[in-house]
Amino acid sequence: MTFQQKLFSANTQLPLVMAILNVTPDSFSDGGFYCPSNLDVIRKQLERMAVTGVDIVDVGGESTRPNANPVSVQEELDRVLPVVELVKKEFSLSVSVDTYKVDVMREAIALDVELINDVNALQSEGAVALLADATVLVCLMHKLGVPKTMQSSPSYDDVVGEVKTFLIDRVRACVESGIKDNRILIDPGFGFGKKLNHNVSLFKALDEFVGLKHPVLVGVSRKKMIGEILGGAVVSERVAGSVSAAMLAGIKGASVVRVHDFEETMQAIKVTSQLL
Repeated sequence: MTFQQKLFSANTQLPLVMAILNVTPDSFSDGGFYCPSNLDVIRKQLERMAVTGVDIVDVGGESTRPNANPVSVQEELDRVLPVVELVKKEFSLSVSVDTYKVDVMREAIALDVELINDVNALQSEGAVALLADATVLVCLMHKLGVPKTMQSSPSYDDVVGEVKTFLIDRVRACVESGIKDNRILIDPGFGFGKKLNHNVSLFKALDEFVGLKHPVLVGVSRKKMIGEILGGAVVSERVAGSVSAAMLAGIKGASVVRVHDFEETMQAIKVTSQLL
């Protein structure tokens, strides 16, 4: 069954698992460990993902953490494409590419990835037109500002209403430009230009986003919001909190959870699916 078939399957009661594979030197969680120069290390991680049974692997070649610096198109391509090619050649895993750059999207689509995961919601010039001519799924995410400065002083009058309006508008723009409605996922963008109170409000209102009738992707894994809720826990201390949040997101109707700790999350899903 393809990722898209799983996504729209009536038998799916708990979220699909998107396993994060950051091939960047500056990821907040595992920066540098899975760089393309370490293909053997990446291969072993992919083997773990395949054995665990994750639903899709999200490959990212540019960090979008707060204060991150952008990288060139060529540098991102050099990081991402060898890994996508490795997955396609040696594994039967579905692949997502986490990018907002049109040139990277184009090359990823040529390699038959299943999903373009765009933190910029296809607002880059030419992105919507490119996706309209493709068949790949796309995830539209909300963010306020750019990664370099987005956490400086984010402000909302009504964070839930404003994020919903943005996503509704972006979905409409994409559909009107030829992207089929059933190819679109949405993501409230936890931590992207949002303080803890904004993130909590959005999480509590997940049912409102589910009500928009597009699969909802939730990515809170190891993020600062988890650390803050746990009283200042560092990244390595956020595993249990992240898994808990992922499971709660699924129970509240999220279709996909984007996680670092895929083995623990898959175990939690198996147990929860039996006990619910």
